[in-house]
Amino acid sequence: MKKLFFIALASAFAVTGCTSTTKVAARQPGDRDLTCAELVTEFDNLDAVQEEAENNQGVNTANVAAVVFFWPAAVGNYMEADRAMDLVEERRNHLTELYDNKGCTGR
Repeated sequence: MKKLFFIALASAFAVTGCTSTTKVAARQPGDRDLTCAELVTEFDNLDAVQEEAENNQGVNTANVAAVVFFWPAAVGNYMEADRAMDLVEERRNHLTELYDNKGCTGR
């Protein structure tokens, strides 16, 4: 009975040891129709996703639990956050191109 309890407890920690980082598509339908103000809003949203990804790579409760109970989850968290940051950069480049092509200013 104790063994079953510890297996259940370890499983719960393993599941809670994973973080989920928001991912964005680099190109989305309707991007070309965005106004300059909407593009600026998209840049702000990307900043928030970037910050979330950076936080998920650093020391947080989920990553500490992952290291302690199931270290591959910590590696997975880091790689997930790294991929999210790559996607943010791709989207930022795409939106910057649109921003410049529209002649937007004041970002």
